[in-house]
Amino acid sequence: MATFTHEPVLRQRYLDLLAPAMLVDGAVVVDATLGLGGHAEAVLEMFPNVRLVGLDRDPQALDMSRERLARFSPRVEFVHAVYDQIGESLDSLGIASAHGILFDLGVSSMQLDNVERGFSYSQVAPLDMRMNGTTGQTAADVVNTYGEHELIQILRNYGEEKFAPRVARAIIREREIEPFSTSDRLVNVVRDAIPAATRRTGGNPAKRTFQALRIEVNDELAVLERAIPAALDSLALGGRIIVMSYQSLEDRIVKNAFKVGTESTTPVDMPFIPESDKPWLKFLTRGSETATDVEVSENPRAASVRLRAAERIGDAA
Repeated sequence: MATFTHEPVLRQRYLDLLAPAMLVDGAVVVDATLGLGGHAEAVLEMFPNVRLVGLDRDPQALDMSRERLARFSPRVEFVHAVYDQIGESLDSLGIASAHGILFDLGVSSMQLDNVERGFSYSQVAPLDMRMNGTTGQTAADVVNTYGEHELIQILRNYGEEKFAPRVARAIIREREIEPFSTSDRLVNVVRDAIPAATRRTGGNPAKRTFQALRIEVNDELAVLERAIPAALDSLALGGRIIVMSYQSLEDRIVKNAFKVGTESTTPVDMPFIPESDKPWLKFLTRGSETATDVEVSENPRAASVRLRAAERIGDAA
């Protein structure tokens, strides 16, 4: 049997946020990014009457989480789906709405630690980066076929790489000599394309390029822009949604999606707010919350986490 040692980020905080919504008879929680099942396991242990629906696009992650959560099997449903398919997934199970929805965005620890998946820039691996390794283009396809303008846009928009033109031109120059197939060669090309003074700080200079490629390969931001509204549509009255993101692009999408439901557009000088314009979401966090120094010391992957949470308090217009 596999050994699962990964500790979920902000474990106690998201359990506390979920707790008030778990008092409903027949409460349903959707773990939209199941991964290795660490968050789901904590929810099932803490709330013994809750039913959990776990979604993941990665078949390998689903297999591993099935093993981890086997002792809860009567209360767990596993769905092979991308997280913007929350509504369809619940419909397929005959579930009208969820009382808790959890997103833990980005690449999972299992994907990072599995060298063959090609997510890590610190290990020699095939340039893959697909979260669903059975379909779609790979990172190698992107770096070997995209034009210069496309590469620059991806690096700027998804990796926030200020030297995007230099990196893109270096990639195109090197792929004409030999197509890219492994991560180590790409890391070296990116490092050499970035000025030496910049390379001295900020960690591995290839991290922004690898982030950009991962987002492009998996269409992550477009999926997230669809997923949060879909999740809010699936949330029961009094239900709570919790999203943990790890970079500013994701966090901005979540913030803007929540904002739509928490603000009224009625002018402040109006004597009353029409029912159709009343906020139907309530923030449960003040801005985004971060991990404590203690948690970061115990779990370095918590260093960049940003948590936002909201409660559904009414019907959307």
